[in-house]
Amino acid sequence: MDKLKQLESFISVATRGSLTAAALAEGVSPAIMGRRLDGLEERLGVKLLLRTTRRITLTHEGSAFLEDCQRLLADLANAEASVSAGGVKASGHLRITAPAGFGRRHVAPLVPKFRELHPEVTISLNLSDRVIDIAGEGFDCAVRVGDMPDSSLVSVRLADNRRMCVATPAYLARHGTPQTPSDLAKFHCLTLSSDASQTRGWAFNVGPGLASEVVHLKPAGPLDCSDGQVLHDWCLAGFGIAWRSTWEVEAEIAAGALVSVLDAYGAPPNGIHAVFPQRKHLPLRVRLWIDFLKLHYGTPGFWQVQ
Repeated sequence: MDKLKQLESFISVATRGSLTAAALAEGVSPAIMGRRLDGLEERLGVKLLLRTTRRITLTHEGSAFLEDCQRLLADLANAEASVSAGGVKASGHLRITAPAGFGRRHVAPLVPKFRELHPEVTISLNLSDRVIDIAGEGFDCAVRVGDMPDSSLVSVRLADNRRMCVATPAYLARHGTPQTPSDLAKFHCLTLSSDASQTRGWAFNVGPGLASEVVHLKPAGPLDCSDGQVLHDWCLAGFGIAWRSTWEVEAEIAAGALVSVLDAYGAPPNGIHAVFPQRKHLPLRVRLWIDFLKLHYGTPGFWQVQ
């Protein structure tokens, strides 16, 4: 019995919840549909569906297998489309994730634009500051900001990102401007609370010439928060100096709402990456999404107008 037909029949029954409905959709008898499912379960050696006279439900193994089958058939459709007459045409479901703050500002607005170009692709966007196990949780791609740890994942650098100290012109007019990182002890610094992920502190490049090195300081201040967006808002309100990413503040610097300080001590940039599971053949919809991000993030002026 054709393995692909077994998988197609399993998906049809699982999504419709009825052997009869699935058989009707495929134009075969319920008995033939039942034999395909029996053959699939026998070949795998596991029960995928619990069938009664009233309904059909997925087992735990069946639920996990369903997601894999749907992804497999979507990848097959994309592969066929990419070499068929008419050129590339992505389809299927794209599951992507990104950090909450970055994702709201620089990923979410691009999702509808991407789908306008590829209307046969459906998209789920997850925004979370939790480091998600994208392979284990079934995501196709993640956007991540910062240095990439060694892992089994594959990453593509989309853009550079660095952090800088910023404050409003009014705050600096009242309190002065720090000249070295050690001067920050004299200023109100808006910092992430100790339970947040930024545990190493603010990074600066110090020392002469080739002998310079990156050091980390933990400035103090009367206000701290576990939410970076709140720190950003406090900084814009003139409550102190904050250490923020270029993707957060370049538009406000360009508009004159914020001023960067201690630029001579800026640490080397890290990156904004697209991360995806190791696969021999990356689905077409994922390749096109990564190319789409690279195009927009590399457009001159993109970060200043977001």
